[in-house]
Amino acid sequence: MTHHDLLATCWTTAGDAVPLPGRDASPLPLPARVEQAARAGFTGFGLMHVDLEAFLRTSDLPTLRKVLDDNGITTLELEFLTDWWKDEPERHESDRTLKLLVEASEALSPHHVKVGPDITGGPFERDRWAAGFHRVCEAFAAAGTTVALEFMPFSNIDTLARGLDLVRTAGHPAGGLMVDLWHVERGGATLEELAQVPLALIKGVELDDGDAQQVGDGYTDTVLRRRLCGQGSFRVAEFINVMRDIGWTGPWGVEILSETYRTRPLESAVAEAYATAAGRFDAADAARETNGKE
Repeated sequence: MTHHDLLATCWTTAGDAVPLPGRDASPLPLPARVEQAARAGFTGFGLMHVDLEAFLRTSDLPTLRKVLDDNGITTLELEFLTDWWKDEPERHESDRTLKLLVEASEALSPHHVKVGPDITGGPFERDRWAAGFHRVCEAFAAAGTTVALEFMPFSNIDTLARGLDLVRTAGHPAGGLMVDLWHVERGGATLEELAQVPLALIKGVELDDGDAQQVGDGYTDTVLRRRLCGQGSFRVAEFINVMRDIGWTGPWGVEILSETYRTRPLESAVAEAYATAAGRFDAADAARETNGKE
């Protein structure tokens, strides 16, 4: 198959950056990241809000649009909105990020925008959270995009089932789940359970790999120990075919967070991230042929 639908998520090109306060900004120039992603074969690119802010301090959205277009990037992912469930005025910083991402969505037409759960130990109050999620979906729908909520096993939306419950309760057509294979595996969901999820409730998909057993706490394991696709114990090819059977046609995010990966030279790291993910599609195609599926 061709792999035109692979998207380099923000961490895959961020270099030595970690999703921790004060460490989440990429030290690498954004145009260079876009160029290397495209050179590796990706036609999708993921951008974190802190890196978007940094770029806009000296440039503008039309220039960013040109950078993407000049490198053949046809699909964009924006992230990462948190604290959207809070009440005002505690939501002030979140609303500032929301405004930034909405304005960027209007100018750049992303496929989706990723939003996150509470990883600080807060409770899950379904109706309150559903109202907040609906509000966020309204804002991004008006900007022409969709919202992908990422469930995480170490958060208050810790399972596929709870994530589905929330997006169903919110009931907004622009809202759905980000289905990251890492969180499916670490959250204990089975591929058989995943196969029952309606396509309308899926707004994004991410590929990665990992060891069979978690090492340390869930968050640390997540940001330090992911593996390139095909180099761990996850059933990546089977996951791809489950998502295909649901009806997913892309984009397929490739999200690699690893203490070894992030210190590698950008060019070789991103090239291998692409090649290993593409290899799992070859394996998925072979499995479908063996099973008699087109």
